[in-house]
Amino acid sequence: MMNLEDKYKKFELINAQSELGGGVERTERQHKAGRLTARERVEILLDTDTFVELDKFVVHKATDFGMEKNKFLGDGVVSGYGKIDGRLVYVFAQDFTVFGGTLSRANANKIIKVMDLAMKMGAPVIGLNDSGGARIQEGVESLGGYADIFYRNVMSSGVIPQISAILGPCAGGAVYSPAMTDFILMVKESSYMFVTGPEVIKTVTHEEVTKEELGGAMTHNSKSGVAHFMADDDEQAMMMIRELFSYIPSNNMEEAPLKSCTDDIRREDEKLQTLIPADPNKPYNMLDLITTVVDDHNFFEVQPHFAPNIVIGFARLGGRSVGILANQPAYLAGVLDINSSIKGARFVRFCDAFNIPIITFEDVPGFLPGTAQEFGGIIKHGAKLLYAFAEATVPKITLITRKAYGGAYDVMSSKHIGADINFAYPTAEIAVMGADGAVNIIFRNALTDEEKQKAVDDYRETFASPYKAAELGYIDEIIYPRQTRYKLIEALEMTSNKSKSNPSKKHGNIPL
Repeated sequence: MMNLEDKYKKFELINAQSELGGGVERTERQHKAGRLTARERVEILLDTDTFVELDKFVVHKATDFGMEKNKFLGDGVVSGYGKIDGRLVYVFAQDFTVFGGTLSRANANKIIKVMDLAMKMGAPVIGLNDSGGARIQEGVESLGGYADIFYRNVMSSGVIPQISAILGPCAGGAVYSPAMTDFILMVKESSYMFVTGPEVIKTVTHEEVTKEELGGAMTHNSKSGVAHFMADDDEQAMMMIRELFSYIPSNNMEEAPLKSCTDDIRREDEKLQTLIPADPNKPYNMLDLITTVVDDHNFFEVQPHFAPNIVIGFARLGGRSVGILANQPAYLAGVLDINSSIKGARFVRFCDAFNIPIITFEDVPGFLPGTAQEFGGIIKHGAKLLYAFAEATVPKITLITRKAYGGAYDVMSSKHIGADINFAYPTAEIAVMGADGAVNIIFRNALTDEEKQKAVDDYRETFASPYKAAELGYIDEIIYPRQTRYKLIEALEMTSNKSKSNPSKKHGNIPL
């Protein structure tokens, strides 16, 4: 019979074994590839000594292809819970050193367990993906495991935040779980995601493409818009998740954490008075305005490389977390197009789901013309942004800095679709279109050059200003640019107890 000491020794031995993953050699290989192990990632992500691991001794149940002789404790995923800045989070990290991190029925169950706990406890789930996909030896059991995870991703959506980091391969069906989470982060040159890999593509369509070109971090951050952030290495990726988490609440019934604000809420910046050029055709950088007015000049931009004609991201104003959405006149004059509409709409819906007020900085000349846009469905894609703003019930504050033309004026969180407070600078131009185009349509070339110039000046005087809209109550207040910070903070405080609910329904039918 084993004595007590032997029992504890056995436990220590099994425990140590479970922490080795796929063994020293495979761990070294992971390090040589510039990637950390699953455990190392979790340790960096979470507050020191807060990780509680679950299912450490789980092994797979497969018996085909000699698998019964090949078992590792933990079976290729490290899962459990811990804290970030003292707040509860659930985490699972695929372990590439065990069967290439492939998904078995057993480790799918481990992931399902933390996802179910997270929903019960109202805490976020962070998935650290590094996997060769479905474990082929298990066939449909592995596929069933994926589908069970997908179902929970959908049920959790809008209830608890879900964040995915792609820290190695992520291919085939495996990509759909991250795709349904709120934010995807990738690492330069060491992570990739695609539905079908380069070999299959070569066979079927005869296109030659590398893994990096097809599904690397830069591809998904700049071309496809699938990913939201890009890190230089695993460590930076974990730090970015920690920063992102500081702006968002733990679930849809809570507010984001309120930070104490040491930045003077009444701070005025004279440089804003001259930021917007007198010439309406001259660009300026909207980021200069955003970083000037937010707390500590700290703006956490989301999807900076995709559709740069719209800027989205998180900041704080008076210590309160806000989602910022802004047209960027420094790129394509800030027009709305397919990609920027989709980027903006998804961000607005995230903020609305998680009680984060939305601040909109508007300088938009309209929608991008052209056959590529029309054939690509700009009508339905532009409608997504309109739909998202109209549906959002969180506090909505809009500031028109310069152009607000045509339908784009309506779409960008105008008073008419439910914005609570609408500000404008004296430089604002709110009209159906620019003065030259308008005069050409109204007078149909029936004017001499001199008369035309006078008509253009008259139109500009009447419409290329905020005063007509202010007369009608569509603009609540015209403000000096230097006052922006305090005016936004005042409006945020005023709307902090906003209560609005949309008509009861199963869900709307957003134009997808």
